[in-house]
Amino acid sequence: MHISSIGAGMFSDLSLAFNAAGIAPPPNLTQPPAALETAFHAMFTTELPAVGGILTAASFIRIKNVRTFPAIGTPPNIVNVPTYGQSTSLQIQGQADAPSMEITLNYVATDWASSAPLGKMIGSGVQGTFRFALLNVKPAMYGSVPAELGQVENTLWYFVGKIDSLLVTPNLTDANQATIAITMNSPVYGAYTIANALVMSAEGFETEQDRLEQRK
Repeated sequence: MHISSIGAGMFSDLSLAFNAAGIAPPPNLTQPPAALETAFHAMFTTELPAVGGILTAASFIRIKNVRTFPAIGTPPNIVNVPTYGQSTSLQIQGQADAPSMEITLNYVATDWASSAPLGKMIGSGVQGTFRFALLNVKPAMYGSVPAELGQVENTLWYFVGKIDSLLVTPNLTDANQATIAITMNSPVYGAYTIANALVMSAEGFETEQDRLEQRK
């Protein structure tokens, strides 16, 4: 279910979808909204390590060790137009540049090596599907399925984009840092959520986990 209270999103996560061949192609973005939501969720079912994992269909890799996330969303497509004789400018809908986001993380070189799946994305121009999960509570696992993210309150957004650059900043007194720049090539889709599976019992609706606990 969606996050329903005020809190800090300290367990939020950004992930990238893969398949057996590498970067998973984006879904058909013109399909009906409900079908598109299902297609996005289905791309993020099996988490793989950043290094050493075997790419499979519907797998994903988390971008870990993030220090700061930027604002998530789509900027307004508005242009200010000066008008002679008027004290204020006009705002009209215009052609916006492709939005971008920068993420600062603690740099672990093995995760971003040129041979690693994430490292291969840098500057390749290949578009992939990203998922941002806003999480106030740490889940046991991060798949977009009821048994994983559905076990905690979650709010999800998806977008298509590419990793344009990675800049490393050596540090003598703190962790080495890196900044990755991501160009967003689609609108941001969401906010979605993964609901927990519900079952009917004599006591009414409850989670599958509650039912298993009662059997012990």
